[in-house]
Amino acid sequence: MPTDHAALAAVLQAYGRQAPEQAAEARLFADFLASSPDVFERRHPPGHFTGSAWLVSADGQRVLLTHHRKLGRWLQLGGHADGDSDLARVALREAEEESGLVDLVVEGGIFDLDRHAIPARGADPEHWHYDVRFVVRATGSEEFAISEESLELAWKPVVEIAADPSADESMRRMAAKWLRVRG
Repeated sequence: MPTDHAALAAVLQAYGRQAPEQAAEARLFADFLASSPDVFERRHPPGHFTGSAWLVSADGQRVLLTHHRKLGRWLQLGGHADGDSDLARVALREAEEESGLVDLVVEGGIFDLDRHAIPARGADPEHWHYDVRFVVRATGSEEFAISEESLELAWKPVVEIAADPSADESMRRMAAKWLRVRG
């Protein structure tokens, strides 16, 4: 296992201890990590790692969500690792690219894990995303620019996401987790 894989394995193990409600996911992610040297590449047939940003406003009350062009749902910003095993860096890069925001900072370590199936589309078969999520905070202007990956972007109150039964389950989980962490 390459050194960067070993570092991520240790981080996943530590996260599983820190967040016992996600310990099973952390083990699943660690097993996937050990399965192939290509787990950070899109071309890896069963799936690949992605990095996402729970992008919060400076005051922590709102989160920037994308109405995802391909999936047609309101989700956090994020994307493919494309060979980069530093998933916090991936999350930050994707947040910047998809929002047009600058002055973003990653806070802390892993915030959430989510494994989800991506439907077949064109020549791409159905596959799994092993999404490692990080808190990213806007520390400057919160005026965003919509990228080609989004139908729309919007700052949404975290309390509303947590209480919205129509929201994606993983979005509600992250919102509830954020409200607990913030106290």
